[in-house]
Amino acid sequence: MKDSLSSPYNGCELPKMNELPGTSLKAIGIVRNEVKQPVRQDWEKVVSEIVMDSSLTEALDGLEDFSHIIVVYWMHRVAATGELPTKVHPKGRQELPLVGLFATRSPQRPNPVGVATVRLLKRRDNILRVEGLDAIDGTPVIDIKPHLPGYDSAANARVAPWITKR
Repeated sequence: MKDSLSSPYNGCELPKMNELPGTSLKAIGIVRNEVKQPVRQDWEKVVSEIVMDSSLTEALDGLEDFSHIIVVYWMHRVAATGELPTKVHPKGRQELPLVGLFATRSPQRPNPVGVATVRLLKRRDNILRVEGLDAIDGTPVIDIKPHLPGYDSAANARVAPWITKR
């Protein structure tokens, strides 16, 4: 939805991406599963273990009371393809419309951050057993959050028409 809303940046020159400040992230855990290559899979059936840094074991207390958690991870094996495309066909399917990169879930991103809501099957000390995580073995985990229905789900959410086409 393009809009001409008033903005404090109207008329100001915004910084270019290479002028923005950098940042660093620290992995807090690692994904362990049978998936060794970053290929499209039937991810909802994949069972993984997230092995958290043992110094964070107490930080997991109470997480087992939630049926689902949100896992934020770094897609460390996404191959750099040179210049980042600004437009892509969703899921690499040529029959789907060419749309802006940020209108897709393409792994080719300026920062390869993945986010997944997964079923928490079990917690054992610093290990979380989950189902539905679309990350390969060895993927660094950078954050874990409980999924809160009503907070993490937008009411009356709208999606692009091509999403519902098969």
